[in-house]
Amino acid sequence: MRPDLAELTVLGTFVEIDLARNGAGAGLVGINCLQKIVLPTLPTLYGALLAGVDYVLVGAGIPLEIPAALAALVEHRPASLSIEVAGDENGGAQTFFDPALIGVAASAGTLSLPYFLPIISSVSLAQVLLKRAKGPVDGFIVEAPTAGGHNAPPRGAPQFDELGQPVYGARDEVDLEKLRGLGRPFWLAGRRGRPGELAAAQALGATGIQVGTAFAFCRESGLDPALRDAVLAHVANGGIHVRTDPRASPTGFPFKVVELPGTLAEQSVYDERDRICNLGFLRAAYRRPNGQIGFRCPAEPITTYLAKGGSPEETAGRKCLCNGLLANVSLGDTSSTGQSEPPILTAGDDLECLRLWITPGHTEYSATDVLRSLGAL
Repeated sequence: MRPDLAELTVLGTFVEIDLARNGAGAGLVGINCLQKIVLPTLPTLYGALLAGVDYVLVGAGIPLEIPAALAALVEHRPASLSIEVAGDENGGAQTFFDPALIGVAASAGTLSLPYFLPIISSVSLAQVLLKRAKGPVDGFIVEAPTAGGHNAPPRGAPQFDELGQPVYGARDEVDLEKLRGLGRPFWLAGRRGRPGELAAAQALGATGIQVGTAFAFCRESGLDPALRDAVLAHVANGGIHVRTDPRASPTGFPFKVVELPGTLAEQSVYDERDRICNLGFLRAAYRRPNGQIGFRCPAEPITTYLAKGGSPEETAGRKCLCNGLLANVSLGDTSSTGQSEPPILTAGDDLECLRLWITPGHTEYSATDVLRSLGAL
């Protein structure tokens, strides 16, 4: 990474964490990274560490190297992470970050090491992390397939329901008794946004719960107000479906999509969008014929993807999450043709939990309302 880009990434993350730490009623602050997005991770984590982040969460993969990277960065030492390279027989590649790139000396005072909580969907993954990670694993976020965003694929041969959604079964349920036996705290996620869920999770041995959907649509979340109001109006007046789309995400992971008209969930909106790849967060590395590393995404223009050695079947139904998710928070790009990027909303299966805080004609609520309902205040 170029030094100026590394510096900007560090600065941007520092500002986000610092604002959260010093906001009204601020408490502990965490940052959630995706293992699938490797290239910006190290300067992102370093900026968070400089700002005093309390927790680091990483999902969408097996984050074995994150503990060692954190241990190096809190001492202002260089750190590296592996990059999976498709079709590579040489063991992939690595990305590096050295705080000296942005003028920080290794002799600077040691930063506080945050708690590291990988996001898992199985006890076997928790066991692998505890055994092989080169550094402390302080606990786990246990995400059920009902949680929003990306979901782990079902175990076993793929099966789909009448709506084309992946079918999850008993093999996808986490054995909480075995998890308790690992001796680490854990938090349960997925359909946990209702009163009583915190106490129920604690009765199962969990330290607490992770709640996403209820906070995603509160007025402080940063979601575009027009999108938020549209979803809440649908919920208040009869409901709206959340589809587990096996094709939407370029990562290949199932992805929860709120079927709101006017967004990428609507086939006509998807068909009308120009396929562009101008952000590239979810691009995957591959080995070019000349031996160099290239990057490609099955949601980019199809001819471009095929020219990079990608297969045509991988492009079907893929949606640009990079642009779509930024559009959710009013940061959507405008293409060269003048088109505004359409949003793509995600939520957990229990979108109906929002009825707890809204009524027809009154569809605004606060994060404090949610915390009180959950018994966390």
